[in-house]
Amino acid sequence: MTETRDANVTWLTQEAYDRLKQELDYLTGEGRIEIAAKIEAAREEGDLRENGGYHAAKEEQGKQEGRVLQLQQILQNARVGEAPRAEGVVGPGMTVTVQFAGDDEEVTFLLASREESGAPIDVYSPKSPLGAAINGKKVGEKAKYTLPNGKSMSVEIIDATPYGGS
Repeated sequence: MTETRDANVTWLTQEAYDRLKQELDYLTGEGRIEIAAKIEAAREEGDLRENGGYHAAKEEQGKQEGRVLQLQQILQNARVGEAPRAEGVVGPGMTVTVQFAGDDEEVTFLLASREESGAPIDVYSPKSPLGAAINGKKVGEKAKYTLPNGKSMSVEIIDATPYGGS
């Protein structure tokens, strides 16, 4: 599963699409029935102001509905298949090796959507500061990005190849 350079499109493998669709179907069907039953059971215990079970069930319901909205957004903008990729150019779905300025060690990761689960290597989002800075860069080019603490970091692209799975 990878994201294209178009921020509104998420490329998903058929397996990932099916997994997310199954999760959405559960949460909007059986999941809602289960949480409603928990809320009702807690409501019957009495005073709602001091009812920990009721408040926990309502919080769980809120988290579940948030996940439903997230899944609907992903699936609505999903395209099933492989994102177009060019070897040697950093983009979603690529295994990228970089070297940070002042560091001799190279770091390799998959540039992809965080919905990609089970990848045997670290996954960095194309929307992260590092991902956004290197997206579209070619092997040998350098990029600069801002760290969360406000400092700048430089990185050199060492390799970019299509991700081949495990």
